Amino acid sequence: MTQNLKVNDKVLVIAGDNKGKEAKIVAIDRAAGKAFLEGIGLVERHMKKSYLNPAGGKKTVHLGIDMSNLKLKEAAKFEKTTAKKADKRKAKKGAK
Repeated sequence: MTQNLKVNDKVLVIAGDNKGKEAKIVAIDRAAGKAFLEGIGLVERHMKKSYLNPAGGKKTVHLGIDMSNLKLKEAAKFEKTTAKKADKRKAKKGAK
């Protein structure tokens, strides 16, 4: 069953190690079926010394959580100009 999850939606983790936690979606990888949540699934990767990174060191990266393990808690509310225009039309129609 597919879910229409989008960036900035608030979701509840329903399975896995982070079960019961709420978070906001930061990014989505639709091809892999993964969602990246704010503050959940962060791990440190050790970086090898290279020309671009001469010091090496650690880097924090997100691990994706499978979208089947998420439940939509609250959808992000995006106001569109078309919705505002539709409201104006309804108001005019009701005033007659």
